[in-house]
Amino acid sequence: MNYENFYQELLPHQKSLKDSLALLQKLFKTTGKEVESGDMKSLIRDLNAMADASHALSSALDAMKETADSFDTKAYFESGEFAEQMLSACREKGVDVRGDFPVYEMFPYRVKIDSENQDIYLDRKKVQCMRPQSFAQTVRAGQEKLNKAPFNPGTFVNELADAYDLALMKLKKHPESDIYLTSLYKVLAPMSRFRKDYDQQSFAFDLARLYTSGTEETKNGRKFQFGPSRDNTKAIRILDKDGQEQFLATIRFYT
Repeated sequence: MNYENFYQELLPHQKSLKDSLALLQKLFKTTGKEVESGDMKSLIRDLNAMADASHALSSALDAMKETADSFDTKAYFESGEFAEQMLSACREKGVDVRGDFPVYEMFPYRVKIDSENQDIYLDRKKVQCMRPQSFAQTVRAGQEKLNKAPFNPGTFVNELADAYDLALMKLKKHPESDIYLTSLYKVLAPMSRFRKDYDQQSFAFDLARLYTSGTEETKNGRKFQFGPSRDNTKAIRILDKDGQEQFLATIRFYT
């Protein structure tokens, strides 16, 4: 199955519905004037026309419903065809995708496909969409909106430095030690209700913007350095300004 083919099948029925509704609306307004003016001959004629338009509307509705019912959404998801077409649509729109079915990362979003219930989750939000092209566009538009959102790298790096200092004390580390970024995230968002508003993917997106900003130090002159890890499960994946993936695991601030 291919949703785009199904979409093309629905379009004629949709147009018929639109045309019938427009005609009914037009005739309704006309008959209102005829009732008011007492033009009975025209009223009878237009009421008959409304009956014909209503029949055409009902036929178009039945045809559209029959076509919609023929689309097996469960098989579409469980066969993997939706996922395959979604990935193809993402490639067409330049959306970077990593991961395997049923969980993907479309930086900074996490996408999960629930085939059993035919649902898609964008982060924690359920998205009612079975058209891959439309979903890929939703992701692309969201990424563009995030990229245009105001961001002050100086403010963010200072907040990161404050979290780093707290983490040093909490973990009993020596000054200028490497600290896992995932540990700093827990300092920045210590409670579950905070993490709901600022999840780790949002943190990763801010790290990416800091990484590409050219900012090199905090307001008090401390520099910072990101570090890798042999274990990428402890690293945070970001995309650099060229769209290339980078894995940031640790950070240290130093003078």
